[in-house]
Order: sequence, then structure tokens, then C-alpha cells
Amino acid sequence: MTTRKPYPSDLSDARWALIEPVLTAWRAQRREHSIPGGRRSKYPLRELLNAILYVDRTGIPWRFLPHEFPPWETTYHYFAAWRDEGIFEQLGGLLRRLARKEAGRDQEPSAAVIDAQSVKTSSNVPAAGQGADNAKKIVGRKRNVITDTTGLLLLVLVTAASVQDSVAGQRLIDTLAARFPTIRKIWADGGYRHYLVEHAARLGIDLEIVQRTPGTRGFTPLPRRWVVERSLGWFMIFRRLTRDYETLPASSTAMIHLAAIDLMTRRLTGETTPTWRDPAPSNQTPSPG
Repeated sequence: MTTRKPYPSDLSDARWALIEPVLTAWRAQRREHSIPGGRRSKYPLRELLNAILYVDRTGIPWRFLPHEFPPWETTYHYFAAWRDEGIFEQLGGLLRRLARKEAGRDQEPSAAVIDAQSVKTSSNVPAAGQGADNAKKIVGRKRNVITDTTGLLLLVLVTAASVQDSVAGQRLIDTLAARFPTIRKIWADGGYRHYLVEHAARLGIDLEIVQRTPGTRGFTPLPRRWVVERSLGWFMIFRRLTRDYETLPASSTAMIHLAAIDLMTRRLTGETTPTWRDPAPSNQTPSPG
């Protein structure tokens, strides 16, 4: 454990124990295929991940990373490597199975919920990767996500906000059917068109559109669909996700997976998620987890 003063976003010992085997195996494999005599990183994997989680939670630019962490260039290098090699998805899958098992459920889900969230983008996002969601009056990107029925992330697809929900949904459902052959049921909202129901049926999946009751006014949680909406709300705790700051859609996807990893490790270890709205009392030191 680092000797510096911990940040609230830092991994506790218990949370790091869940993640450490995957990252250690990744580094060992990297070293096995490295050039003999080549330079090896002197920074602990835990501290590198702490720095990445700090960026995700606080929303700061990489260059503004506090000096107690490894250099921002090194931190970003590891983030990009783990992003491109699928390490965040691997960790998410491992933690999700553990969380489902602890909850007394089968490790692989049989049902899922799909939804989309449009968010504004920062100035560094290429114009070609953006679009207008006219219904939400947002110019930016869209996060298309599928969760299990407990709200744990299964898949995410980041597109321009102009991409229609059903178009992105079809791509997601195709991937879902390939990666999670146990899933036979999906709930969605009225933004998904009927042809997607037929497409899912051809894959052996029953896609049910959950409609609002006619005449309903104000906010009303819809059966099943509220689960994925809650998950999207959880992601808003991470300031890096309140707006899309990433030049590459792959980095946007990785930041969402990181948020899910943070939340699942806390669920598994029973640690609370600190929020900006409810800070620790001034006479207490915030927990490093």
C-alpha cells in the first residue's frame, strides 16, 4: 500500500484483492513477451489503477493528475493498454459473476434490460463522432447499455447521439446473444422499434417493450426498466461520465466499465460509495475505499 495520504477513490485492501490477480497475470504475460533487457515499469499496478480511478471519479484531465500518483503519461499508457486489450471488460465480467453468486443467483444471467443515455461532449471530441438527439435536445454521444436484472453492467456501446436506439440496440443484442447465450429475455422502453423485437426473436430472445400507462403524469418507475435507469444514475457519481470527455469512443466505453468495476468491488466488500453530496464529517478521515 502506498504511504501517501489516501484519496476517497483509492482501492482498499479488500477491493484490490479482487482485482490484483487479473492485473498481475497481465503484467506477467507482458514481461514474458517483452524484449530481453527492456525497461520495466517501476510503478505498482495498484497505484496505477488508483490514478485511473481518480480521473474517472473526479473528472479531471489526465494532465491535472496529482503529483503523488505516477506521471500522467505513464498512467494514460496503462489505461490505453488495458482499454485496448479488454482488461476492463475482463475484470467487469469476473466481478459481475462474483456479485451474482454472492446474491444467490446463477453466475450467467438469463434476462437483461436495455436503455440509452445521451450526454453532451467536450470540445476535444471530434465533430464526426457526435450527433444530435433531437428528442432530448442534446448534441453529443449516446451510451447504449445492457444490464442484468440487478443492474450490473453486461455490455455498453458508445455512438453519436444521432444514432437511433434500435440501430444501436440491434448491434448490442447481436453481441449479447454471442457472449451470453443463456439470456432469453430483454426488457426495453418505447424508443425501441418493433423490428428489433422480431430481430431478437430470430436469436431466440424475447424482447418486451415496457410502455408507460396512458394518462400517467410525472415520474413513474416502469417495471423492470427502472433497473437500468438506476445503473445509469449510479454512473453519474463519476464526474468523468457527466459529460463525454473522451476523444475515442473506446475510451468512453472504458470509463463506463471502470465505473462499473468500482461499484461492483464496493458491493462485494460491503463498502459505501462516497458522494459529493454527503461528505464525511469534518472530524473524521474519509475511508480510502
